[in-house]
Amino acid sequence: LYYSSTVFFLILFSSCPVLECWFVQEKTGRGGLSANQETSLLHIRTDSHTAETQPAPSDIPPDRVYFITDPAATLCHRSLNPPRGSVEKPRCEMIPFLPQPSTLKWVAPLTDSASSPIYLQADWFSTSLQGLNRQLAISTVTRAPTATKEHDVVLSVTSKTVFVQSRLGKPVLLDCGFWVDPSSPLSGSGFAVEWRYQFRGDGRLVLAYDGKADRLAKAQEEGATLDFDGLHQKGNASLILPEAKVHHSGMYICTVYLPYLVAQVAMELEVVEPPSLSIHPSPLPLTVSGQTLTIQCEASGFVPLSMELSWEFKGTDGKSRPLGSGSVTGHRQAWDGTYSQSTRLELDTTKLDLGRGGEVTCVAVHLGDPRQASVTLNVIGFSSPSIEDSMAMVGVALVLYGLIKFVSWTFTSSGSDEAVQQDKVMFTKCTIF
Repeated sequence: LYYSSTVFFLILFSSCPVLECWFVQEKTGRGGLSANQETSLLHIRTDSHTAETQPAPSDIPPDRVYFITDPAATLCHRSLNPPRGSVEKPRCEMIPFLPQPSTLKWVAPLTDSASSPIYLQADWFSTSLQGLNRQLAISTVTRAPTATKEHDVVLSVTSKTVFVQSRLGKPVLLDCGFWVDPSSPLSGSGFAVEWRYQFRGDGRLVLAYDGKADRLAKAQEEGATLDFDGLHQKGNASLILPEAKVHHSGMYICTVYLPYLVAQVAMELEVVEPPSLSIHPSPLPLTVSGQTLTIQCEASGFVPLSMELSWEFKGTDGKSRPLGSGSVTGHRQAWDGTYSQSTRLELDTTKLDLGRGGEVTCVAVHLGDPRQASVTLNVIGFSSPSIEDSMAMVGVALVLYGLIKFVSWTFTSSGSDEAVQQDKVMFTKCTIF
């Protein structure tokens, strides 16, 4: 949350925000463990000597006002500093943090020799933030001398890909970066990076990297990798997936470990692929007025599952009208995890005024993109034939006449009066027709 009152603000020369943040602390009572929430105020600055503040507002306890120094300016991102009066606010939660060693085999070596008991004797907090419109996710670990409110950011982990959509088969980059205070005794003792996946209660390790030994400790996702040069030089811990697959959709957690410290950010990946549509039969057979025609539309290769199928008809007059969803089948899943579904339309030319025909369209509404497939419908034999139909029938008669005349010339003498007479009679019949 962001405190937008005109009374409390960071002094000039700083574009960093003043953040309202939930301070969450666990308490043990008669009913067991419970969480107590209080509103706190965070004054963000990049230098502890350049910011001054006004007194805290009356509704915020004085002991919940903190001054956070962030030399990397991660907490000064514009998504954490909305315009004054904005309804939407950043999300912020702060909890007490207890530094401790990790037993994970790719993290445990960090505390073999990197022991800083005096440095760890302080007040530590872990803060999680999410910017407006999910532009940014940040997790920080801050340190303050015991019983003081002047905190320094020791470790920050960020992601600019809080929510990512990817087409099936395309490469995916899940952003994760970290910064360590170079003045901290923990900064030169190595680090470790871990990526985990979660989806509907299912969780698995994607990749684990031991930065102290410079080795990939564990990789369970085929093809998943990191930019190892960028990891050591710039703190770029982004996960690279060479080819998005259906089972990649879910929540990813990037965790960065220092000796005794840990911070993590979460992001969501959604793999999306629109359906491919096909209509059967195609082309449609010539339909006689009064006949019922069955048309089927097959949608295949789409993900996620949700999709709507419907039919439309566009007449020769250019006007469109809905024909309903038809008879829709259940979903079927292919070997690659994508789905297929079909709809069958019973087109009764007796009940539906389709005129001389038009265009029948299958419409699929899907998260990936809407899709359409069309076929042409021709209806004959209805009352009040048009000029076009009459001309078409005359054309057919003339073609038939030409064929018959050609055959007649082939098998009879061209000078035969009888043949000539037959031609005249035939021509007369065709014309009358």
